[in-house]
Amino acid sequence: MMYEDEKYTLVGVNGNAYAVMGYTARALRNEGLSDLVDEMHQRATSGDYDNLLCVCMEYIDMANAKALENEYNGVED
Repeated sequence: MMYEDEKYTLVGVNGNAYAVMGYTARALRNEGLSDLVDEMHQRATSGDYDNLLCVCMEYIDMANAKALENEYNGVED
């Protein structure tokens, strides 16, 4: 479920594993969380497809939290 304050969601993203990880990596980079991209990639590829989705959703939540924080603090994209 996407809330109004969510900037990023995996809903509608191509289900290909590389597309999901790429979208997640872009979301992290866009929000200034580039340091988490390698960690996300390592964790996402350490298991099966369900693990990949769970890990990417976790990092999408982090990107959304940072986006909300940036919006609150007046930081532009």
